[in-house]
Amino acid sequence: MNRATSLFEKIQQGDKRALARLLSQVENDDESLSPLLSELLTANRRAYRIGVTGPPGAGKSTLTNQLVKAYRKREKKVAVIAVDPTSPFTGGALLGDRIRMNDVMLDSGVFIRSMATRGSLGGLATKAAEVSRVIEAAGYDIIIFETVGVGQSELDIVKAADTTIVALVPESGDSIQAMKAGLMEIADIFVMNKADRTDSDKAVQALESSLQLRDHTADSWLVPIIKTVAMKGTGIADLYAAIESHRAYLHAKGLLEQKRTARDKEFIQHLVEETWRRTFWTPARQAFLSQKLAEHESPYRIAELLFSNHD
Repeated sequence: MNRATSLFEKIQQGDKRALARLLSQVENDDESLSPLLSELLTANRRAYRIGVTGPPGAGKSTLTNQLVKAYRKREKKVAVIAVDPTSPFTGGALLGDRIRMNDVMLDSGVFIRSMATRGSLGGLATKAAEVSRVIEAAGYDIIIFETVGVGQSELDIVKAADTTIVALVPESGDSIQAMKAGLMEIADIFVMNKADRTDSDKAVQALESSLQLRDHTADSWLVPIIKTVAMKGTGIADLYAAIESHRAYLHAKGLLEQKRTARDKEFIQHLVEETWRRTFWTPARQAFLSQKLAEHESPYRIAELLFSNHD
């Protein structure tokens, strides 16, 4: 039995340490993994993917923690990909309030992976898509992406998740109209967390008013607003029900398969582009590029010559 086969079997048997080692190699672009990943990712598993995003301080980690518990009560294996800002000093992920998930970390049916954004604008690490596929192949039923929610482009999470949750707090109420449209429009479910605070009803009303301005058809998904107090577990049952309702809606409309096909296409395109990039920049082409730059050739002309130079 070779090393790759042994690792494959350990991952299939639920060895979380083996899975963590493999994910580290995936994040570090270990090209020797290709045969193992080809074998592992042929497993026809379809984990359901949930994205949790929102502005800082909205209680995303606490909500995620409660969702993990809700799915574990139903005997689902759950993985969390917690995407953090990249540390400016080490380049690694800042764990932040990940410690709030300590009470589920020891559960054999829970796997938590913290990843650095590595500059990804949407708060989702470039490698998160590949990591999620490996986790899916390892037998997890639910994958939760928790993102930094820093207010830049959130398109990454829309592509990665089947159901996207945007968490807000009552203090967001007065500024909902001014919030970046992209963050507001990606939500399949809104959560008004910390709903025991003053003005939570006012914040919900402001959000409802904003949602009423959207165009709807008879087939539209009507975005619900769920009030929670995640620290106390209040409203989590309602949130779980809303997620499952959205999941049923996607199935009924054939939209879930569309999302998954789009993800598959994008992932394959990414693999092709990465393979092409590695194979294109041969030492000969690198030398040719340096030579042409030294000759002060036009960048456009250099690009044309590089593509026609097959040496």
